[in-house]
Amino acid sequence: MSHTPFTLPRLTVLARQAVPRLLEAVVAPLAVFYTAFAVLGENGAMIAVATWVYAGIGWRLIRRTRVPATMFLAALAITARALIGIWSGSMTVFFLQPELGTICISMVFLASVRLGRPLVQKLTLDYVHLPSVVLRNERVRRFFARITLLWAFVLLANSTVSIWLLLHNSVGTYLLTRTLIVAAITGTAATFSIWAFRRVLRRLHHDPAPAPAA
Repeated sequence: MSHTPFTLPRLTVLARQAVPRLLEAVVAPLAVFYTAFAVLGENGAMIAVATWVYAGIGWRLIRRTRVPATMFLAALAITARALIGIWSGSMTVFFLQPELGTICISMVFLASVRLGRPLVQKLTLDYVHLPSVVLRNERVRRFFARITLLWAFVLLANSTVSIWLLLHNSVGTYLLTRTLIVAAITGTAATFSIWAFRRVLRRLHHDPAPAPAA
């Protein structure tokens, strides 16, 4: 695809772009939740982390800046978790909440493919600028649809394994084993996604340019 030169930025550049947003959308809410849980208890933690996520979205809307899709996903998950957490005081239900939220998100991933708007493409554009001509390429469109399906099943697999561990192990064993298994599954899928993305972009450079119109 010599008429559309594009090279994926170095991983260090992508990391500088992605890490601050991931910290805000994923790591910080977890830190807020567990800190508030230790100080305020379960309901207080739910309220605190929901407040954090929605405050981040509200701050961006006030400043008229784009809200990353990851923040909307975090808001969706924490809303479901907070409602269920306030309704039930069960420890099992407490740990079950994020898994139910993840299952909901996996369904959103599947629906986005069905609607022709694969969610991984939206998430990628939060961190990497891709020219519109690249996004319109059929090979790229198929890639994002397939990777979105992959991540839908990754999320579903993570939740299924986590729920099984929760119901068949002590809380301590559940937390340790779940962390290791989910990290392994997610890390493998992330590595494959990056490799596949770079491969698609490399192949674009070798696609023949379209013939000039007569």
